[in-house]
Amino acid sequence: MMNSRTRTSSTLGIIVMLSLLTTIVTTSILLESQYVGALRTDLDENQATSSPRAQAPIATSGDNIYIAWWTNNTANSNEEVMFRASSDGGAFFGDKINLSNTTNADSTRVEIAGEGDTVVISWWETNQTSDIPVARISTDGGETFGPMLMLAANGTIDSTEEGGGAAEGGETTEEEAVGGAEVAE
Repeated sequence: MMNSRTRTSSTLGIIVMLSLLTTIVTTSILLESQYVGALRTDLDENQATSSPRAQAPIATSGDNIYIAWWTNNTANSNEEVMFRASSDGGAFFGDKINLSNTTNADSTRVEIAGEGDTVVISWWETNQTSDIPVARISTDGGETFGPMLMLAANGTIDSTEEGGGAAEGGETTEEEAVGGAEVAE
């Protein structure tokens, strides 16, 4: 039979062991969370200072397939938004078109939406002093595009305003269709 001194000693030993075990587990959890937090901070900082990850989003509608992306493989060596379309389910794609064609900004973070022959491409024009969302719209399956719409401007945006890039009657000329430049190679 155990006496009260042995019982007290055993109980004390169990309490000490549980306290020690709790301390070890808690310390390892805290260290792991600090490590993960530091790693997450490093990743966030690297992501904030590096270029956005290039993507090529697509939109489909019936047999129409629309693809947009950005690249710096251009004559002016800055980021430009490119576009290609297929009207036969992807069997054939037309020539790529440089939609942004800007010399004083990088064009990145492209998004695309389409339904039928209407396709909307939006992206960000970024330079040392600004980061502006813009868009261009096609209503003929991506063969031609209206002017670049500056989405951050206050007031109503009218794609037929003077300086908006559209030809008389709201139609787009071939030169305007590709941002004032020839079709990109």
